[in-house]
Amino acid sequence: MRSVAVGAALLCCAAAAGAGGPSVAALGRELFFDASLSASGRLACATCHDPHHAYGPPDGRAVQPGGAALRTMGLRAVPALRYTLRHTPVWSKQYQASAVERVTETDSVPVGGFDWDGRFNSLHDQAASPLLSPLEMGNASIEAVVSTLRRAPYAGQFRELFGARIFADAPAAFGAALQALERFELDDASFHPYSSRYDAFLDGKAMLSAAEVRGLGLFNDPLKGNCSACHTSTPGADGSHPLFTDFGFAALGVPRNGEIPANKDPEYFDMGLCGPLRTDLAARRHWCGLFKTPTLRNAATRRVFFHNGRVHTLRDAVRFYAERDRQPERYDDLPVALRGNVDHIDVPLNRRPGDAPTLSAADIDDLVAFIATLSDADVEQ
Repeated sequence: MRSVAVGAALLCCAAAAGAGGPSVAALGRELFFDASLSASGRLACATCHDPHHAYGPPDGRAVQPGGAALRTMGLRAVPALRYTLRHTPVWSKQYQASAVERVTETDSVPVGGFDWDGRFNSLHDQAASPLLSPLEMGNASIEAVVSTLRRAPYAGQFRELFGARIFADAPAAFGAALQALERFELDDASFHPYSSRYDAFLDGKAMLSAAEVRGLGLFNDPLKGNCSACHTSTPGADGSHPLFTDFGFAALGVPRNGEIPANKDPEYFDMGLCGPLRTDLAARRHWCGLFKTPTLRNAATRRVFFHNGRVHTLRDAVRFYAERDRQPERYDDLPVALRGNVDHIDVPLNRRPGDAPTLSAADIDDLVAFIATLSDADVEQ
């Protein structure tokens, strides 16, 4: 009933604020950078989604600390927010798979939704989760969040935008806060600057080096890197620049990460679409281990890769794809009975023990060089 009340409050708030616009987005910016909205008073949205790091994690921790005392470690690596927020489709299993997948799969591959498991279909739904999660901002209730909002320096902006009595109705005030965060993330230009050298190349304003050109070729070659099968690299029909994700899901067989405290329990497994954070697909055992494909924009500036942060450099992430199947026993982050879900079909993940990898060390260097061209000008290296 609480989610229904918040949803109704959002509709009410949207009507009160008209189309939203710059004023609501500006309020959302205040919220995004306000650490007082956490139970610890030290964790803002921007703490983990740092604008200087493409709205991703500012460090190389596999997972980030949260909770009332900032001593509770999360379960998954923090994703970057740039580029995908405006374009993420709602979660659906009606996905037009590749020719190989259409022949070999018995069920359509899912696509869309926010977070690693796609369990949120809107940014305001997603924004509610960290505010109330005991692993993140750690607020005990909606009322606790609203109590903080009522005392915030920007409380007057709330009243101007959503009515003088907005704080008298906690679900309505909470819904207004979520709407403001959503508008900031959708409208602020810093979430989609398109300022990389590759963007300049597509506009005819920059050149790529020989290594970068070779890397682009490998990226798109279905028999070599095959990266573009999931990290779409072609401009849109309207000339829009590519986002380097198809918003689909894959089971990559990334090794278990001992840096995540939850993994100390040998019976604990993070199985993506079928749990533990997403609960509506637990019966879809053939989807266990599938996680959403992130954008590769700004990947060269990250220090944590994959859903569990197991890898800490771009080169090692590319090498993982090239060499994973030379050590199949590494699929240890899924129960043995579910390891057949791991992708063994798509190049370069179709190698068998003893096969030579599809990518050489020189190929990996070239791919890394190309992916580095996707980094925005303002992102810290």
